Amino acid sequence: MKIHEYQGKEILKQFGVPVPRGIPCFSVDEAVAAANTLGGPVWVVKAQIHAGGRGKGGGVKLARSVDEVRSLATSILGMQLVTHQTSPEGQKVRRLLVEEGADIRKELYVGIVTDRGTQRVCVMASSEGGMDIEEVAAHTPEKLLKVFVDPATGLTDGDADSLARGIGIPDASLPKARAVLQALYKAYWDTDASLAEINPLILTGTGDIIALDAKFNFDPNALFRHPELVALRDLDEEDPAEIEASKFDLAYIQLDGNIGCLVNGAGLAMATMDTIKLFGGEPANFLDVGGGATTEKVTEAFKIMLRNPNVAAILVNIFGGIMRCDVIAEGVISASRAVGLTVPLVVRMKGTNEDIGKKMLADSGLPIIAADTMADAAQKVVSAAAAR
Repeated sequence: MKIHEYQGKEILKQFGVPVPRGIPCFSVDEAVAAANTLGGPVWVVKAQIHAGGRGKGGGVKLARSVDEVRSLATSILGMQLVTHQTSPEGQKVRRLLVEEGADIRKELYVGIVTDRGTQRVCVMASSEGGMDIEEVAAHTPEKLLKVFVDPATGLTDGDADSLARGIGIPDASLPKARAVLQALYKAYWDTDASLAEINPLILTGTGDIIALDAKFNFDPNALFRHPELVALRDLDEEDPAEIEASKFDLAYIQLDGNIGCLVNGAGLAMATMDTIKLFGGEPANFLDVGGGATTEKVTEAFKIMLRNPNVAAILVNIFGGIMRCDVIAEGVISASRAVGLTVPLVVRMKGTNEDIGKKMLADSGLPIIAADTMADAAQKVVSAAAAR
């Protein structure tokens, strides 16, 4: 789950990270009122969407008068903001953050993720913060410093100081930088975040260390521990099909292809998509119905897939371990009839009650294309999609 910048900054404040004064706004009048409340002479008007690169896309602007705040808020609110992290259509801006200006002496970067390879928390920092941090990581990785933290000890003073010195923090500001780094680590850990990032983290002319931006992603499996974070969810920023799928405990992500995929198990779903691509097709979605799929879940899965107008064929690929093939077959038959299925349907089943499931499909009278192996299923569904 993602949240907006202004929400992330509230979390940072709670853990002791300095942030500029700012006010979230949902209208032009609110933006003007926010500028008057904050006082001048300089304000930053920032689009709030769940994507990076807002500055390059024209979603972050500096205002030197209240009239300019009004003008910028008018142009940014409602715009389709296109960045390297949005779709080509962009994301509609429905919220703004009006923030006081900052005295920026140096822009830095700091981010925290979990590194599964080392089973440690990776704290990254760079002296090259700002809009082009991805370019830094790609072309000058030596400028991206990393410390791998043992969760049992946390980010030590020594590690924090090493990172701070490595990105050019002067000695006089070292205690402030250490405090910010350790506070960010604690925020990451205590909120069960999967990503915590400040870009840029700035050094001011007076030697202060301030978070000028904030980005948090949270582990969805831990959200039951954090109802206060769930309350921050902005459904306007999420795909409607993915929201609908979550209501039925379906893991669904829409993609750009034309072959719908319904699979049980994330690993098998990934392998299914790879096999489709191997034979020249393009998956229209990732869809994992899980190990406890019911007829209702399968029916809803079909409905969600078919809302995508690009879907030209569907592949159901089931391994019946915990999930019985006859239950899936019942769901496939019911779903096909309920939605009035008009696109080709390829089904491959293996495992528990496989023979019963296959017989149910064969006796259903529906135009279902049976497949025995993953390769066979992928070839048949790619051919069926191409024929439409």
